[in-house]
Amino acid sequence: MRNKRIVLFLLVFVFLVSGCGWWKDFWNRPERARATPESLYQRSLQLYKNGRYDKAAQSFQRVKEEYPLHPMAILAELGVADSQFSDKSYADAELSYNEFINLHPTNENLPYAMYQLGMCHYNQMLTIDRDQGETKKATKEFERLIARFPSSKFAFMGEKMLRECRQRLAEYEFYVGHFYYKRQLYKAALGRFEMLAKNYANLGLDHKISYFIDETKKRLAEEEIQKEKEKKEKEIKESKEKGKIVKK
Repeated sequence: MRNKRIVLFLLVFVFLVSGCGWWKDFWNRPERARATPESLYQRSLQLYKNGRYDKAAQSFQRVKEEYPLHPMAILAELGVADSQFSDKSYADAELSYNEFINLHPTNENLPYAMYQLGMCHYNQMLTIDRDQGETKKATKEFERLIARFPSSKFAFMGEKMLRECRQRLAEYEFYVGHFYYKRQLYKAALGRFEMLAKNYANLGLDHKISYFIDETKKRLAEEEIQKEKEKKEKEIKESKEKGKIVKK
């Protein structure tokens, strides 16, 4: 019985002695130590650089939640948005950039956030035979950026993207106008072509637009001539029928 107690004591003693080092190492691990906002932000940034955008967004979010009053929290807000954007989660990124713009209207990174918001819509634009809602939203955001920060490098970048958006809208309007033209809906087609000439000049479509405006007007004039001809023929026919009735 005494020997059993000695063995048990030795086992407990060995465990405690050897376990002290293990226990100390466990709590001294970097991940167990409370991270500083700077170290946590750097970890988030590294995740982003490694292409682990979903994890990066979560890590940046942690900076925001654990250190809401620290300057790093503002950068982390952009980090969340950028991670979502790079992960092609444009709808989520749009919400995050919008939140940043609304919460920090004087922040030095505002032009960047506004540019990225425009790019969220730009990257969701559809082909010219589809609805152009996202193209219109992108156009609006780039115009807002350029108007508010005309000297920013992001405004210069926004000007290039704005031209591409306007080009897409012009091509869409021409597509619709040509659709009407082919179906001989000339009045509707002319309205589209004339609107294009007024609102989308100098985008590479001027020659085509001018040609179809002239052609559509010719077709409309021909339709009017044909209508007048048919009207006169109808009047002559009705007159002859009345004459026959009178003779009887």
